[in-house]
Amino acid sequence: MEKSSVDSQLTLRGLIIGLLGLIVITSSSLYVALRMGALPWPTVFVTVVSLTILRRFKNSSLQEINITHTIMSAGAMVAGGIAFTLPGIWMLNPEAQVKPFSILIITLSGALLGTLFTITARQRYIVEEQLPYPMGQAAYNTLIAGTTKGKGAALLFICMGLSALFTIFRDGVPLIPAVLVIFTGSALIPAISVWISPMAAGIGAIIGPTLSLVWLGGAVIGYLLLTPIGIATKLFADMAAADLFRQNLGIGLMVGTGVGILVKTAFQKIKQWNRQKSTTPAVKSVFTLPTGNARWIALAIIIGVLAALTLGSEITLLQAIVTIIGIYLTTQLAAMLTGQTGINPMEIFGILVLLAVQILWNPSTLAAFSIAGVTAVACGLTGDMMNDLKSGHLLGTKPSNQILAEGIGGIVGSVVAVIALFVLKDAFGGFGSDLLPAPQARAVTAMVGGLGHVPAFLIGASIGLALYLLKIPAATLGLGVYLPINISSIMGIGAIIFLVIRAIVGKDKKDMVVEKTSLVASGFLGGEGITGVLLAIIAMFA
Repeated sequence: MEKSSVDSQLTLRGLIIGLLGLIVITSSSLYVALRMGALPWPTVFVTVVSLTILRRFKNSSLQEINITHTIMSAGAMVAGGIAFTLPGIWMLNPEAQVKPFSILIITLSGALLGTLFTITARQRYIVEEQLPYPMGQAAYNTLIAGTTKGKGAALLFICMGLSALFTIFRDGVPLIPAVLVIFTGSALIPAISVWISPMAAGIGAIIGPTLSLVWLGGAVIGYLLLTPIGIATKLFADMAAADLFRQNLGIGLMVGTGVGILVKTAFQKIKQWNRQKSTTPAVKSVFTLPTGNARWIALAIIIGVLAALTLGSEITLLQAIVTIIGIYLTTQLAAMLTGQTGINPMEIFGILVLLAVQILWNPSTLAAFSIAGVTAVACGLTGDMMNDLKSGHLLGTKPSNQILAEGIGGIVGSVVAVIALFVLKDAFGGFGSDLLPAPQARAVTAMVGGLGHVPAFLIGASIGLALYLLKIPAATLGLGVYLPINISSIMGIGAIIFLVIRAIVGKDKKDMVVEKTSLVASGFLGGEGITGVLLAIIAMFA
């Protein structure tokens, strides 16, 4: 492998290889998201594919591989944003006549806004706060291990192989259960289970004890405190009512964090302007805003998207303006959550912006799904892009090259995902059946009518805002409250194992433990992620 110049990072061969891989990854991701209601990050898989192909060229570089896998993975989260929202149109009305061009406008708009708004988040979350971005770190470790020799590389690939075998026997040849039930539940306490996932345990170890245990704490609060106490005191009539309150509380905590980001941004901007007036050095802005020609390009993209949404969909002009503002806010939240937890609940962000629009207007059914869809696509692309930018930052890849690559991948991925959506719809006769259940889209369908429990949402939003301003990771806490307990529990187990090992080894070997943990966890992430994508591709063609 040769060191790369800036000019050799984004190459024609890398572009071709990336786009060919993108077609397969995007199509399979759409299928698995509709079929399984889940979407494994393709980051490590596309890293291995790009590495395997490009290392055959003598003058290839780590940065070229990095940009190639950036292109290849972009369409996967675009597909996820579509699959998690738009099938709800046909769930409500199987005979709905929706033009593919309108869906393409929605998807392209989301891809463009996701790429544009992610640029403003990179400086803060990757450079300044140095959030872990577990999938980005795993891709970096895989790339370094694949181009060097030594015990570190051997450890990573051994763990990757073990994780892949485990995933095959769990998902492909189901000999291992996907979920271990610890407590079957009672009238007061819901069932407690653990997702049997090396990848999830690895994420828990990589993001560190603080964030993982806050995440687990959210699950404990939601499932083991709030639910049983609420039912026992007759605050909730039954378990279903408790679940509704818990879910809306978790959503509110995440929304409160988003509002906190907005408040903090406005406060720091005012502070910056005041200091500039007094000729003292300006403080750093919360987000890096484009300057010079880049500012005019960004403005042109926003105006173009505004026009496209207004003319190419049922979203009105005022609704489109609020939607774009909401997408800016939720993409920042998606960037932060992906960095902290490795989880990006894009359909939740779509619901949040939809709810904001519904407070002001009563959008048509198609407009409501379009608002949720464009937001989910933008937030999905943000999560993928931030993972890639994290690995690029560690490798020294030029950010502008990666951003251009992500934009190209997002646009091409939009076209591929929309074609695949209508092909699958015709092939399976619609969505919501046992063959293509699309569970996230069903949740969005339920939310088109509004929040299920407004007081819980408002309580959560207020608490989330206060916690964020106190520098407590409220969004991560909200994720624990909202998500199934089996996901939160395995993340916490990964962090606890890391803490136990560190305690046994001792403080003097802390750096060694962190390094080895990163390699082992990256192997677990890569093995399950790669195998999940391969199984999805096989299932799609089968």
